[in-house]
Amino acid sequence: MAKNEFVCDCNIIHEDIVNETLKNMAKENVFNKLAEFFKILGDTTRTKILFALDQNEMCVCDIANVLGMSKSSISHQLGTLRRSGIVKCTKKGKEVYYMLDDHHIKQLFEVGMEHIEHKL
Repeated sequence: MAKNEFVCDCNIIHEDIVNETLKNMAKENVFNKLAEFFKILGDTTRTKILFALDQNEMCVCDIANVLGMSKSSISHQLGTLRRSGIVKCTKKGKEVYYMLDDHHIKQLFEVGMEHIEHKL
């Protein structure tokens, strides 16, 4: 592979593409929130929790059992995911059940898993 194989050596600016991209560019705060969203997903324990919740809605005890972790550590991670709008919960009697927040989260997680598994 040549050293400069992936370096663009041209000096041409494709104004139509640049202008269209600039016109559609999101505001800075959107990129900040998106980066924070992906940063939250960038934790192995949280991705394991998302995998579990992609299978079924579960209570803290069930998730802790699946992951072999303490209820306290799972609760801490679920709090982070809940505050970020990635998971939500519902109370049924004395039990609190967690689930993925909506179909966007489910789809994002499943597409990510498919991408990684395809690359292995």
